[in-house]
Parts: sequence; structure tokens; C-alpha cells
Amino acid sequence: MIIGVLVELANKNVDRTFDYKVPQSLEKMINIGVRVEVPFGKQRLEGFVLEIKQTSEFENLKEMIRIVDEDIILNEELIKLGQQMKKETLAPLISCYQAMLPKALKAKNKFSISKKYDIFYRLNKQIVSEYKLNISQQKIIDKFENNDCILKEELLAISPSSLKTLVKKEILIEEKKEHYRTSYFDKNNVINKLTSEQEKVVSKVNLEKNEVYLLHGVTGSGKTEVYLKLIQKVIAKKKTAIVLVPEISLTPQMVYRFEQVFGQKIAALHSALSEGEKYDEWRRISRGEVSIVIGARSAIFAPLSNIGIIIIDEEHSESYKQEHNPRYDAKKIAITRSSTHNCPVLMGSATPLLESYARAKKGVYQLLELPNRVNGKSMPSVELIDMNYEMKYSQGHFSQKLLTAIENTIRNKEQVILLLNRRGYSSFVSCKNCSYTIKCPHCDISLTFHKSSNVLRCHYCGYATVFPKDCPSCHEKSLSSIGVGTEKIEEELKRFLPSARVLRMDMDTTSRKGMHRKMISSFKDHEYDILLGTQMVSKGLDFPLVTLVGVINADTTLNIPDFRSSENTFSLLCQVSGRSGRSTKEGKVIIQTFNPTHYAIKLSTNHDYINFYQTEMNIRRKLKYPPYYYICYLKISSVDEQILSQEVLKIKRALERNLKNTIILGPSPCAIFRLKSTLRYGIILKYKKEDILYDTIEKILNHYLHNNKITIDVYFEPTHF
Repeated sequence: MIIGVLVELANKNVDRTFDYKVPQSLEKMINIGVRVEVPFGKQRLEGFVLEIKQTSEFENLKEMIRIVDEDIILNEELIKLGQQMKKETLAPLISCYQAMLPKALKAKNKFSISKKYDIFYRLNKQIVSEYKLNISQQKIIDKFENNDCILKEELLAISPSSLKTLVKKEILIEEKKEHYRTSYFDKNNVINKLTSEQEKVVSKVNLEKNEVYLLHGVTGSGKTEVYLKLIQKVIAKKKTAIVLVPEISLTPQMVYRFEQVFGQKIAALHSALSEGEKYDEWRRISRGEVSIVIGARSAIFAPLSNIGIIIIDEEHSESYKQEHNPRYDAKKIAITRSSTHNCPVLMGSATPLLESYARAKKGVYQLLELPNRVNGKSMPSVELIDMNYEMKYSQGHFSQKLLTAIENTIRNKEQVILLLNRRGYSSFVSCKNCSYTIKCPHCDISLTFHKSSNVLRCHYCGYATVFPKDCPSCHEKSLSSIGVGTEKIEEELKRFLPSARVLRMDMDTTSRKGMHRKMISSFKDHEYDILLGTQMVSKGLDFPLVTLVGVINADTTLNIPDFRSSENTFSLLCQVSGRSGRSTKEGKVIIQTFNPTHYAIKLSTNHDYINFYQTEMNIRRKLKYPPYYYICYLKISSVDEQILSQEVLKIKRALERNLKNTIILGPSPCAIFRLKSTLRYGIILKYKKEDILYDTIEKILNHYLHNNKITIDVYFEPTHF
């Protein structure tokens, strides 16, 4: 028997299978999709078996070394899915398969995660009467009067030496049972009674047909209850479900709500889990022990069989696209898998991506709507504060109106959410004497000051250094922090409202395992009055006592040089506004801005998605941006500026020679020209239909295959440049 193995090296030069002989003793255990170890040059590598055959065109084949695990890691569906991802992303095939798997199951030599076991004992009733037992031994035996199986720890507590003797004499039989590192509560709740609007949406989703539905529902309209009801129907048909949520809103609240209804039937896959926990969850799924997988982007690859529905919550989120190879779009993968399983895809959002809503208006997707909050609750009132005028009267970064509203809310025993989409203490550190700004030595970006740790940090490459006493340029003691981050706002709140209990939630405070869950829980239990954070507080949260939402600076996302900046700003403001007034009390939102007349900010005050959609679509049409044109972005990088300058021009000429139906912009320096000591240029391709686009780009990639001085990254339909 001969096998074709795809080895673990994510390199275009070895992007194919290699043939190996199988020892006769292992032939019966070989299957397509299993993981094996093979000799590769002077190395020992792991890989996946993708072919089984009797002959090979090559002579003198080496023998495979061993089977890493007998379980099939890549089933037939995932193998085909990986091949399609390779075509669509132009990434090496092995990187497509590696993206699907938890670290413990990737083809990665010298990496393994152990399974966890509990040790139990059973009583050997046939021989127990043959022995005379001492008091301690008899106490252990008495434990089995009403129990067939007892955990080792319980018996050790009586007498370790007696337990050892009983095991040695085979009076007690030892058994190992695997236990998972994650656990879920048993279900203890039912789905809330649906409103007539929710019932209407549920009735329109055909669970027997492969269709894509877009659910446009305002914040607080009960989209989650719709998801739960549809999944309940799917499970009644003995089918399974995948629920995708953006990593940023994968909150304990969402998982807990699913636990309440479905209990142990769910599995969660997200970055907050340890590698061991991900390994256990994956095996629970592949063994058919769960019916529902809820998780972030990579959960779309969960090895479920007989999928009955795929749900994508907050479908507008950028986090559904992977930024590194393979640059897949989880929404596209969902649609592909739904076609295989002949099931629907339901995408929900209060602010759908413009491309998605345009497809729904054209009938490519089926449009479903929830225009009202549940139980007749009104949307929160939104007030804009013009900081061009208010700065004169403000305290720190707070307008007098926002500060007063916070005080009144806390006095009424209610809670506040404050959004500032920038972490750290200040945006950058500059010298008052010579205007020198401290930048990252590896990136063309200023360092952010974190006062709590007295550290300057680069949020792109992770470089960190202690805040210097003197200016590195003029050596004067004249350094000052400029700009504002969540740390600085937290400090101001403690100064202006000393009795207020403030909880800061950003990447710095939630980096430790379990902190996100702990913070959400403590805020819900009203241990804090104010939740201050970056955009992770803007979606997926439901706190009954939150009646005020404040946005410190609404212009943060608006000022990013990106064609989606207006859309991202509108979406963020609508999402965070939706956290207010979700229970019986009226909600209020105060937005501080220097651009109060900008349509994205103005229309967010009325939660007016339709008018925003029409305004933005008109601009996109004129500027030839999605959804009117597709976009492909080539990022060319090198550590050598001279080589880079020459090669980007050659690449542009090659594109111009071949792509006659494409608008080619650039090359131009990337927004951050130097990143991790590497210089970068970008070329933007805009096209409606270009049949040879993929072939042309692949030829360019192949041309530079052996050139280690130039790196080319390809982004199809990028979220940003």
C-alpha cells in the first residue's frame, strides 16, 4: 500500500502530496484523513493522508514512520473544503487544513496534548470474601454497598495504604475514564415566548432548503430568541447547528443563554479556551456528543455531521475574515457547508454589512426584519454633544452634560457603559522642548503609553519599553503624554466621581484567562456602576440596569483612512447605543463628537440604517467601491527598500499587461509603511468581472516563489487596507 501525504510545511515549494510505503502491519489502520509521521529529507514531519493507492510513479519510496492517531482528523467534507479554500485564497493547502484544527490535532511534529482521566474503582465481588480485611480496608469495601463505581480520591481519603493493598490483591479493579476539561450546566430554562414578529421570522426560514437569510433586527429585538427557536426545531429533526459570533462578543451571556436551553448539548470553540480545552471540545464534537457548536470564526470548521442550520450573529463584524494565511471568510465557508448539508444560513445584525443588505435587496439573500424591540420597548434617545463648542466647559474629556448624566444615573442605582475605542493611557508621548515623538523601533507608528505599568507599547508588534525619564533626542525632562486612552478616562472618572465604582474592560485588562467572563458577571451583579471599555463593550451584552451609554469620542473610527470608516462608525454607534434601556427602564445615549454633522454620526442618533445605507451606497457607486466593485489588495513587502521599489513596479506592469478589465491603483506605501522592520507597498485592484484574475496573481506568486527578499500577501475583498 502507498499513501500520498501532505506534510506540515506551509511552503509553496512543497504544496503537494508525497508518496510513502506503508508497513504491512499498519495497513489496516490507514484511512484518508488520518495523521501520520513520515521521514522528509533529514527531518521527521507530520502530515495528513490524502491518497491511498497501490502504485507510484516514483521509485525507492521511503516508509512512513507511524500513525500519530487512529481517528480520522480530516473527514471527506473538510478535505474538499480545504481544496476550495486553497483556490479562493491562493494559500498552501496544508495551511488551509491547519486553520481548521485545534493545535493538538494540527500536523505539527513534537507537539502533543494529553487526555485527562479520572480513576475509578469497582469491587471484585467474586473474591472479596476470600480475604480477611482490617478496619480501614473494610471501611473502603463498605463504600461499595450502594455504589458500583467510586472515584479514587474518595477512597484515598480513607487510607492510601489500604487502597493500595486492595488493588494489589485485585479486590478492587481500577478503571480509567476520560474527562473533558470543559463542562456545561444542565438545561434549566425554556425559550421565552416569541413575539408575533419573531414568530413570523421563524416561520419564514425553510429548514429543508439551502438558502441564505439576512435578519435585519434592531438592537434588543430578540434575535437570540429567534436563533434558539430555530435550533430547537433543528434538533427535533435529529440535526445539528453551528452558531458563529464575533470573538469580541463571545460573552458568557451568549454561551450561558444557550446552556440554559440546551445544557450539555453545546460545545464552545473560541480563543479564551486553553489548547487542552479546545482539543476536548473538538473530540466531543467529532464523536457526536454535542448538537450545537457556538464559537468564533474557526468554529465554522467544526466536524459536525448532518448540519441543519448555520447562524452568523453580528454578521457585519470584520472578525469573520482571517487576517493571515489562509485569509478565509467564515461567511463564505458557511455558505459552502450549507450547500453540502442542504441547510439554511441565517445571518443577523442590527447594522448589516452594506454588501449583505444589497444582496438581500436584490433577492440573492432572503430579507427578514425585526424592526421593533421586544415587548414594545422604545429605542434609547440619543443626544449629540458638539465638542468643538463644549471643550471650553468640559472637565477632562467629559462634557458637563455627560458627567451630570453619569452622576444622576448612579444616584438612581442604575448603571453606565462608556465607550472609548482606544486602549492605554495616551495615544503617544512627545517632547514639549523639541517635538520628538517616541516611535516603535520596528514599526512606523508611535508607542502608546500605559500608565499603570509605566510602559510604552507598540500595539502592532508588541514591542515595549519603560517610559524614559528624559527625551531620547534632546535629553530634557520635557516628555508629556498626548491623546487619550481608556486608562486615562478611568483616571478622570476616579477624580471627578470618586465614589463611582469603575470597571475597565479592554485588551489589557481581559488578557488573563477567565477575566472577560469574571468582569461581565461582576458588572451584571452590580458590583460596579460604570463599565468603561473599547469596542468589546459595544455588542453582545445585555444588562437590565444599564440606562445610560456614553461615547467619549465618536470620531475615532471615522478618522481611519479606509473606505469602510463611515460604515464602521455608524455600526459601532448603533451597536453601543443598543446596550441602553434593554429592560423596563428608558435608555439614554450621549455621543461626544467633533463631527456632529457627518451623516454616519447624525443618522446613528435615529438608528436610521436605511437612510445610511442609501447615502453610503451613493458614495460607494461614485468611488467604485464594494458592493459595486470587487476589491483585491496586494501587499508587497521587503526589508530592502531599493529591491522593494523595483519589484513593485514590475508587479504593477505584469498586472497591467494581463488585467484589461481591472482598475489598478498604486503601488503606494501602506498606511503603516514600516511594520516589524519590514517595508510595505500596496496595490489595489478594482473589478466587476475579471476571468483571469486568479491565474494572473498565481503566476506572479509563482514567479517570486524562490525569492526570499520579497513577500507578497493577497487579500480578496479585504476588510481594510
